[in-house]
Amino acid sequence: MHSAASARAGPMDMSRIRRYSVQVMRMVRPLFTQTTDGDLEEWETRRSRYSPGSLNALCSSTKFSRKEIQAIYHGFKQDCPNGSVTKEKFKELYSQFFPLGDARTYSGHVYDTLDKNEDGNVTFEQFIVAMSVISRGSADEKLRWIFNLYDINGDGYISPDEMLEIVKSIYDMLGKRSHPSVDDDTAQDHADRIFRKMDLNDDGLVTFEEFQEVCKNDTDISRSMELFSTALQ
Repeated sequence: MHSAASARAGPMDMSRIRRYSVQVMRMVRPLFTQTTDGDLEEWETRRSRYSPGSLNALCSSTKFSRKEIQAIYHGFKQDCPNGSVTKEKFKELYSQFFPLGDARTYSGHVYDTLDKNEDGNVTFEQFIVAMSVISRGSADEKLRWIFNLYDINGDGYISPDEMLEIVKSIYDMLGKRSHPSVDDDTAQDHADRIFRKMDLNDDGLVTFEEFQEVCKNDTDISRSMELFSTALQ
């Protein structure tokens, strides 16, 4: 989303964005496994546990085909047989991709963005709708999703503290792969530079419109957004 920096404020930040913006899609890639006729039969008949909505409804609310939805569901149910995933389970699965760092905080923020009704369970429908936006949504839909990730308290604005929280969680996630190595001052400086770039009217808050304008008009940030479209290809 999840934003830029070089030696001063450009490429270095963008390399971070290019890494973390695609991490959600890394979770999806293993789910595109071959499905079987049995999966479709189970889809239509299982009632003892959580049962996903109809394939037609999910096709209408996403940009995936019936076969793609079946394949994603096949992978989803292997890790989440009850049809939904808790925050702790999500953190556990996400952390597997970052053995050299601590992805718990960042993955927790990703989870909160997925958990629209804030009930502590992300259903297959919530999961696949988000994946559709991230992988095949319009530029504005993807930017909105990333903005919501940064907008931790959901008030419609990104504050300096929220920017710092996400930046720190990204550095923690990258761990030993983070260059240069990070301390609190590094993360603070990084977050401050990003925030100043985004806060176009200097009122101490970043709106979606400001976020959108900077992302669309900054070449480095625009390139990072392309990863959402290519991550599954």
